[in-house]
Amino acid sequence: MSRLSIVLPSYNEEQNISVTARTLSDLMEAEKIDYELVFVDDGSKDNTFLEIKKVSETNLNIKGGTFSRNFGKEAAIFAGLEMATGDAVIVMDCDLQHPPAMIPKMWEMWKNGAEVVEGIKKSRGKEGIFHRAFAGLFYRVMSALIKMDMNSSSDFKLLDRKVVNVLLELPERNTFFRALTFWAGFKTETVEYDVQERKYGTSKWSFGSLLRYAISNATSFSTLPLQMVTALGVISIGFSLILAVQTLFNYLTGNAVEGFTTVILLILIVGGFIMLSLGIIGNYIARIYEEVKGRPKYIISDVAGDVNGNVLGAWKKRER
Repeated sequence: MSRLSIVLPSYNEEQNISVTARTLSDLMEAEKIDYELVFVDDGSKDNTFLEIKKVSETNLNIKGGTFSRNFGKEAAIFAGLEMATGDAVIVMDCDLQHPPAMIPKMWEMWKNGAEVVEGIKKSRGKEGIFHRAFAGLFYRVMSALIKMDMNSSSDFKLLDRKVVNVLLELPERNTFFRALTFWAGFKTETVEYDVQERKYGTSKWSFGSLLRYAISNATSFSTLPLQMVTALGVISIGFSLILAVQTLFNYLTGNAVEGFTTVILLILIVGGFIMLSLGIIGNYIARIYEEVKGRPKYIISDVAGDVNGNVLGAWKKRER
């Protein structure tokens, strides 16, 4: 009998753990789906992992782990994929903003041959105008950078075991889960869903965190920003040539340029391009530096339930 794993990255979600566990367990049992719930606590500051332990003690189909510190959602997703043992794996938010009611449909699509089922946002729920505008800009930019349609994409998706294995074999440490499933290919279907309102807690995404997330993913998944540096250099040379011709013409006609306005503008333009270029290059150098150090994506400090596999790493060795 095929088994479904549901990976649930969690950060400061102590109020949602028991509700989510009960909601998903009841749904899976009603649909007669063999399942496991894999909670990954991303170094929460509250009692999230304590709640994960509690639900794992009352339901053998629930397990999880906690990080030694906050490593980020991408790391939590990959830790969950490593822990998952199912023939298919669904990744979804712990706060149930990804509607559980869509899971049976995704499961049926997988049984009918789909290897990836992408959850596409039909509506984004209640969001501030500023947040909605920035999110829309982010996806348009990312779509252009990685040459894939990222509009309305999300982390809510189902992956066949072969797809999970491909993602886990990737050597890179700076990952972008949403884009990697597009990049990997495989037979893909889509389902539309409406983002649900959170019952407890608030969103962990601020403008600053979204901006850092955008920069990190753009530089880890595309080289287009580096190519933009060359384009900026060409534009800068173009400005310089135009101003040089203008200055030479005025000199030859006896109308020498008065003051330093042109020089100042030229310095500001070229200086701005140089600083922007250095910033882009610096981001890529930082990514290279992080990759060559070879540090793990995450560190598991404790586990709950029946957890096996390489994800335990050094934690299992210490316990021995």
